[in-house]
Amino acid sequence: MTKAKKSEFRPNDYVVYPAHGVGQIVSIEEQEIAGISLELFVISFEKDKMTLRVPTNKATEVGMRSLSSPDVVDQAMKTLKGKAKVKRAMWSRRAQEYEQKINSGDLIAIAEVVRDLHRADDQREQSYSERQLYEAALERLTREVAAVSGGDEVAAAKQVDDVLGRRAA
Repeated sequence: MTKAKKSEFRPNDYVVYPAHGVGQIVSIEEQEIAGISLELFVISFEKDKMTLRVPTNKATEVGMRSLSSPDVVDQAMKTLKGKAKVKRAMWSRRAQEYEQKINSGDLIAIAEVVRDLHRADDQREQSYSERQLYEAALERLTREVAAVSGGDEVAAAKQVDDVLGRRAA
């Protein structure tokens, strides 16, 4: 079973790592750690100037996945068009939920966070922590949309912005 899972990802594939977003597998390397030989995916997150090594046998366990299909991206865009669902819970509880959704790596959940925290120009100002969560979710969403469409992040950001702008109108 582990052999079948290993071949799921190959060098140069773009993958989504839940805690960091979209990265590219640079290589698969063998490394000896504490006397045990491990096979590792070396994933580069260009934007964050970060390299991550994930054991190949733990990749799916930690939630690493392939990029979403164009259908899932369309679904995420539909989610953005929806009406914001802001619960009346305390901010700390909501912030925790938003953080979990962002780190889940699930594109639809990330789109929900963007939708719920998006503010039109005529709405009240966001708090610092609200803005931080919104920007983190927006960045994850646009990076994956860009990677799926094969375009650049600027075009993806404009596409997301257009959807959010139409919603407000």
